[in-house]
Amino acid sequence: MHVLFIIDPLISLSAYKDTSVSIMISLISRGYDVSVATQTDLFIDPNGEVIVSAKKLFLKDNINLSSNDWFITDSVCVEIINIFDIVLVRKDPPFDMEYFYLTHILEIAKNKGVKIINDPTSLRNYSEKLSILNFPELIMPTLVSSNINELKKFCFFYNDIILKPLDGMGGSGIFRLKKDDPNLNVILETSTNNAQRTVMVQKYIPEITQGDKRVILINNKIVPYCLARIPKKGESRGNLAVGGHGVAQLLSESDIKIAESVGSFLEGKGLSLVGLDIIGKSLTEINVTSPTCFVEITNSTKFDVAGMFIDYLESIL
Repeated sequence: MHVLFIIDPLISLSAYKDTSVSIMISLISRGYDVSVATQTDLFIDPNGEVIVSAKKLFLKDNINLSSNDWFITDSVCVEIINIFDIVLVRKDPPFDMEYFYLTHILEIAKNKGVKIINDPTSLRNYSEKLSILNFPELIMPTLVSSNINELKKFCFFYNDIILKPLDGMGGSGIFRLKKDDPNLNVILETSTNNAQRTVMVQKYIPEITQGDKRVILINNKIVPYCLARIPKKGESRGNLAVGGHGVAQLLSESDIKIAESVGSFLEGKGLSLVGLDIIGKSLTEINVTSPTCFVEITNSTKFDVAGMFIDYLESIL
């Protein structure tokens, strides 16, 4: 098996905790080949073939994940993408126009028989924030709008809300707002670019103090442990990128029910690796671009999440 990762530059990753890196290392440990490319390394040639400038990746003898001193890459090899057995799309958000074009390029490759995870059509169609609206019974009251008056009305009605940009990750651009917040107007104006950018607002979920839980689905099979990302003192965001503390724990009954509902909905849509975010008993996001937390769960529980994912890759060859 030769797996191509479409990913951000390796040097930019925090290798010691990065899910993509853990998958790469597990693949190589099983004797498989791994190559890497960024989204700008793909193009369509005059014959309509998807071409990629990829580098084969090797592990150093004494890898040091903490200092990112763990890999060597071969020289660039320009190849038709069909030579790879599987293509893993693992580029982090934002989901901008270049990412949008990437999904179209990969869709052409998919139509020529390339196995791509996650499916590029579904990456384009299932917004990580907006997809939760398919499950009104599982989410807190939610409004999606760029209209400042509508956003203010929502805030006044529920008093305590969370505002999110639709294209962010890692907690960036998220605000907790109350109706008496003296900065309410300016935050709404800035977040919406003066009513030109659509955002999501939701009723605040007090259970965030117990953690923002990441639940992982691999081919709709539920990893039995989640990572509860607990906010640091004074924060309303549990994201690890903003200082949250991760605690691995067994899934609760409500976590499993939510995961089963989402998994049933996603069946057949080519979203083989999905990360659900759950606060309390409410679904808050469906992550499909580059779900994380493999390393933290594995280190705490010894459940080999990357190994489970590679078992799935082996099963589709």
